[in-house]
Amino acid sequence: MNKSQTTGMYIVLAIVIILFASSVFLSEPAVKIQEISYSNFIEKLNNDEFQTVEKADDFLIATPKAQPKAQEEKTVKTLAPSAENPFGTIEKKPQTIKYKVLTPAFDPDLMHRLSESKADVKVTRATDSSKLLGNALSYLLLPILFIVFLAVMAKSIQAGGSQAMSFGKSKAKMLLDSKVKTTFKDVAGIDEEKKELEEIVDFLKNGDKYIKLGAKIPKGVLLVGPPGTGKTLMAKAVAGEAGVPFFSISGSDFVEMFVGVGASRVRDLFDQAKKHQPCIIFIDEIDAVGRQRGAGMGGGHDEREQTLNQLLVEMDGFDENTNIIVIAATNRPDILDNALLRPGRFDRQIYINAPDVRGREQILKVHAKNKQLEPEVDLKTLAKRTPGFTGADLQNLLNEAALLAARNNKDKISMSDIDNSIDRVIAGIEKKSKVMTDEDKELTSYHEVGHALLAKLLKDADELHKVSIIPRGYALGVTWTKPKDEKVHTNKAKLLAQITVSLGGRAAEEIVYGKDRVSTGASQDLINVTNIARKMVTAWGMSDKLGNMAYGKNQENVFMGRDFGHQRDYSEQVAFEIDEEMKNIVDSKYEEAKRLLSENRDMLEAISKELLDKETIDSDEFQQIMDRVQSERQS
Repeated sequence: MNKSQTTGMYIVLAIVIILFASSVFLSEPAVKIQEISYSNFIEKLNNDEFQTVEKADDFLIATPKAQPKAQEEKTVKTLAPSAENPFGTIEKKPQTIKYKVLTPAFDPDLMHRLSESKADVKVTRATDSSKLLGNALSYLLLPILFIVFLAVMAKSIQAGGSQAMSFGKSKAKMLLDSKVKTTFKDVAGIDEEKKELEEIVDFLKNGDKYIKLGAKIPKGVLLVGPPGTGKTLMAKAVAGEAGVPFFSISGSDFVEMFVGVGASRVRDLFDQAKKHQPCIIFIDEIDAVGRQRGAGMGGGHDEREQTLNQLLVEMDGFDENTNIIVIAATNRPDILDNALLRPGRFDRQIYINAPDVRGREQILKVHAKNKQLEPEVDLKTLAKRTPGFTGADLQNLLNEAALLAARNNKDKISMSDIDNSIDRVIAGIEKKSKVMTDEDKELTSYHEVGHALLAKLLKDADELHKVSIIPRGYALGVTWTKPKDEKVHTNKAKLLAQITVSLGGRAAEEIVYGKDRVSTGASQDLINVTNIARKMVTAWGMSDKLGNMAYGKNQENVFMGRDFGHQRDYSEQVAFEIDEEMKNIVDSKYEEAKRLLSENRDMLEAISKELLDKETIDSDEFQQIMDRVQSERQS
C-alpha cells in the first residue's frame, strides 16, 4: 500500500468515527424517559391517562395517551448517512415522552389497579436480550473503531520506525566505485592541482608501498577557491580515478536544531566509511560546520561547536593505516577553525583559482565535445574574451549559446550565438521592448561613448570590445572591454586608467548637457571608482602622502563572530587623510576624463550619432569612425 492509499484510508476511518460519534453523542434520543413519584403515577392511572404500562422487576414504564404540548414541539436531529448522501441529513421528528416510576417492595393492590385500568399492561421479568445487545453494540462500536485506528497508526509508525530512529544517522550519499564515472579527463584547466591529488589516488590504489617506507598520506585535503572553479568535480575525479566508494555530504547536513544530532551524524558517517574503506569522504561547504569556535552570538552555536568537536576527534582518531581520505571544499578558509587546519587533519590545502586564458581554452574544449559548433568558432579567441570566468561560468556560457541556437532553429552554434551568450551572462538579457524616450537614448549614447572613447585614447586602459545602448539587466547601456594581456599583477597606471574610463560616462554627460544635467546613470561607475581608490590608498600603498602602509583590515570577507566589535587600527586624522587622498585621486582623474573628451568632442559627437542608429558598435567600427574624424580634422 503506497503513501497516498494509506492517507486515504486514515481519512475514511476518521470520517466514520466522527459520524458515528456525532450520531451517538450529539443527537437527542427519540424517547425521553421522565421519572415521576409513585403517588403521581397512581393519580394519573386513576384518571385513565396512560395508554400502555410496562411492568419490570422493580419499576414501571408508562406511556401517556396525550403527549405534553411543550414536548410535541421539540424535535431531534438524527444523522442518517446514505449512499446518495454519505455525510448524512438532518431529520426532524417529534420526541416521545414516557414516565418511569419505582414500585414499592410490597404492594398487593398494584396489579389489581393495573388490571382495572384501561391501559394495556405488559409484564417483563428481565431486560430484553435483543435490546441489551443493541445498546451494547451502539456504545462499544466507537471504542472499537478508535482501537482499530490506534492499531493502524501504531503499525504505520512501526513500519517507518527506521526513519524515525535514523534521525541521528548520516545524510551522506554513497556512490560505489562502479557509479563514479568522473575522472581527471573531465577536469581541465587546473593541471597543477590535479598533480597534487595524483599521489592521493596512488595511495588509495597502492597504499602498501607508502606504508613500507614509513610514509603517511595526508589524512585530509582542503580544496579552497571561489564558487564554480571545480572543487566538487575534482573530488569526484579523485574517487573515479581511485575506484573507491565516495561519500558526499554538505556541511549544513550535519547541523540540526536538536543538540547532539550533528555529532551523532559525524560518528555515523565515519562508521560507514570504515566499513567501506578504502574510500573518500567529501564534505562540501565545510565552513557551515567548521567555522571558528567561540564565535557565536547566542546559544544556537553550541550544536555547531559540538559537531565540529566530533569532526576533529574523528579525523584525528584514525588508525595509522586507515585508508580513508577526507576531502573538503570551501570558499571561506579565513573563517575555519585553526584546529581543523592543523597537520594531522587537513594536512594539505590546494588553492583552485579561476583559470587563466590557457585553462579557459582547455575547459571550453571539454564542454564543447557534445556541442555542434560552426567552423568559425575559435575557442582560443573565446577564452581571451572571458577573463575571470570560472569553469561553471564557461559551461553555462556554452549551454546558453546552444539554447539560443536551438531557439533560432539552427543546426550548429555560431560565433554570434556565443557573443550574445557572453553579453547575456555578463550584463543580463536584452530588453529591446523597454520603452525609452529619445532624450534617454541620446544621453545613454553619450554616456557609453564617453567610456569607450577613453578606453581607446588611454594606452594603459583595457582594450575596447564593443559598446551598446540596448538595455540589459539593470543597465540602459553597456561598454565591454577586455584585457590586452592577461597578467597576474596590475600597476598604478592601469588602475588610474581604469578610474578614468569609469568616470568617462559622467564626464561626457557634463560636457554635453552641463553640470546640472548629469544623470543617475553613473551610480555603479562611482561605486567601482570609490572601491579602486580606497584600495589604492589603504591596501596597496599607492598614496604619496600616506606612504607604503596598509590601513584597516580586509573588509571584503567579514566574519561577524570574529570581527564583531573590532575597531579600526588608525586614528581620526589618518581617516581624514585617507578620504582626502581618495578624493584627490578621483577628482584628478575626472578632470583628465573631461579634458580628453573635450579635446575630442567631434569624435564624441560622431560616434554617439552612429551608436544611436546602430545601437551596437564593435571595436573595429569604433576605430573606423575615429580614423574618419581624424582625417576630417587634417583636411
